[in-house]
Amino acid sequence: MDQFFEQIITGLSIGSILLLVALGLSIIYGSMGIINLAHGEFVMLGAYTAWLFQTYFGLGLLASLVPIFIAVAVIGWIIERLVLSLLHNRPLDTILATWGVGIMLQQGIRLMFGSELRYVQMPPSLSDSVDVFGLSVSSYRMFLFIVAIALFAATWFLMNRTTIGMKLRAIMQDRSVAASFGINSRRVYGLTFGYGAGLAGLAGALVSPLKSVSPDMGTGYVIDAFMVVVLGGVQSLGGTVASAFILGELSGGIAFLQNDTVAKALVLIAIVVLIRFRPEGLFTTRVRA
Repeated sequence: MDQFFEQIITGLSIGSILLLVALGLSIIYGSMGIINLAHGEFVMLGAYTAWLFQTYFGLGLLASLVPIFIAVAVIGWIIERLVLSLLHNRPLDTILATWGVGIMLQQGIRLMFGSELRYVQMPPSLSDSVDVFGLSVSSYRMFLFIVAIALFAATWFLMNRTTIGMKLRAIMQDRSVAASFGINSRRVYGLTFGYGAGLAGLAGALVSPLKSVSPDMGTGYVIDAFMVVVLGGVQSLGGTVASAFILGELSGGIAFLQNDTVAKALVLIAIVVLIRFRPEGLFTTRVRA
């Protein structure tokens, strides 16, 4: 029974990290239809910004979360305005453009800070452990779980209960009709991409105390994020949450029985098979035609 609860908690920990990384991609991919291959680099920028604030300004991780979100969101907004806004309805060009942007961001970080590994200190107040079902669980991992759920709730509220969310959903259903009602799709897309990039940067900052920070750290995260979004359903925020924790529990269970490498391979195979028979993912959102 102890091992069962331990695996459940491990899966929740993995799932919360997957959700943090995938949430921003879900917004961009599901709402704008952009396959953003630079998403991992936004995660990396968030981690480097956390390291920068800590090293040069003496700002702890918790105190720097809001500035990190704003900084990466602004970078994302600039990229959307200067590059992606010119490529709407051209998916292949968008893929190539975001891939190129990702490479430039990686090389820019290498030129400014070098290729050596960097480290971000875990907040001292979250460095201990708490007792859960008789098991010792890292306080920081519990914090990540709570933050992931809170960010999902904030994103759901933004998409479903605010004016900008209503405008975005209108554009998703029919851009020309939305424009006839005075909705500026360029402005809405810029804000949406910036918000998704900011979430990715926030994810990078939050996982940086658990992983070493390097220019290519985002490569693995973008693969995981796409797996979560595709499995959950492209336009379903709830599906993103469910698929993140499903993959987290599945990865944790297989890794316990075998190892991390086998877990990643089997999870990827399972997703490929599922997409073969259910290409829309596990969860779909119905919209009126």
